[in-house]
Amino acid sequence: MKLTGVELRRIEMPLVAPFRTSFGTQTARDILLVRVETDEAVGWGECGALADPLYSPEYVDGAADVLRRFFVPALAEADHLDATAVGRVLAPFKGHRMAKAALEMAVLDAELRAEGRPLARELGAVRDRVPCGVSVGIMGSVGELLDTVGGYLDAGYVRIKLKIQPGWDVEPVRAVRERFGDDVLLQVDANTAYTLADARHLARLDPFGLLLIEQPLDEEDVLGHAELAKRLATPVCLDESIVSAKSAADAIALGACQVVNIKPGRVGGYLEARRVHDVCAAHGVPVWCGGMLESGLGRAANLALAALPGFTLPGDTSASDRYYRTDITEPFVLSGGHLDVPAAPGIGVEPVPELLAEVTTATERVAC
Repeated sequence: MKLTGVELRRIEMPLVAPFRTSFGTQTARDILLVRVETDEAVGWGECGALADPLYSPEYVDGAADVLRRFFVPALAEADHLDATAVGRVLAPFKGHRMAKAALEMAVLDAELRAEGRPLARELGAVRDRVPCGVSVGIMGSVGELLDTVGGYLDAGYVRIKLKIQPGWDVEPVRAVRERFGDDVLLQVDANTAYTLADARHLARLDPFGLLLIEQPLDEEDVLGHAELAKRLATPVCLDESIVSAKSAADAIALGACQVVNIKPGRVGGYLEARRVHDVCAAHGVPVWCGGMLESGLGRAANLALAALPGFTLPGDTSASDRYYRTDITEPFVLSGGHLDVPAAPGIGVEPVPELLAEVTTATERVAC
């Protein structure tokens, strides 16, 4: 293929309810979409970066800038364009994995559409539907939390993840266990809110039979996670710390995690996400697919990834209505606690033009 045009599109999608984590509260998602045009097909990509550099160093304006000034011009010079070429061409540029992932996703979508191949099959999926969990933000009260969790269980979600932070951890978990019982698959996510000095406190979560505690310490504190893992009965899962297959292998070798959350944007794209999956599978480490409150575009691609054999735990691949009243694609609807993996070529979905137009705040053509 040959790159003939790129459009950067900003959309703003209001959330159905505020989503609070240890690093902030979101009421809407400012999302950067990448649309690539080639001489064979068009493809869509979605950038996982948030509006502010709070989850990771990347942020939406920065992703748009680096795509505009560096990544798209570099890729436009490639003689032969396919998804594997994206990583090679962009390798000299340090960091900016979410921006790279968005561009790779768009090229991969175009390539597979041109060849009539679905992303799930390309990645090596073994399932046509995947079990779905849901991420529950920090609430104003335990009562509000219990009502929210009860609603998600009634909707059919097979796993509950509670966001935690100092002052909102043991008591909310205890309340959920007491209300809904030990059979509910339950895990917690700290988003780096603790330090190793909190190990004794975090050990108070052990009696609740959690699937895992996700990213309790700073993303750079891999050795701290290894020490924490020795002190907890609850398995430690890494999220922000895992930025590549190499970092996953290193963390596993150090004993810093027993589970890995794979987010394609965080590791630089779906091809690297598959390599992370393969490393973890080779070491017998279970993985699950995390989420960044994606639109239907990113959700479709995440479902394809979550259908790989090593994804043995339910991920954050929730239905469209978990976050948005109206998606920009045909909505993903939960059925029996599962979502269907798109089977059409590429990522398997496209934006509905009218819905996309309603949430678009800016568009920009990048010269190729």
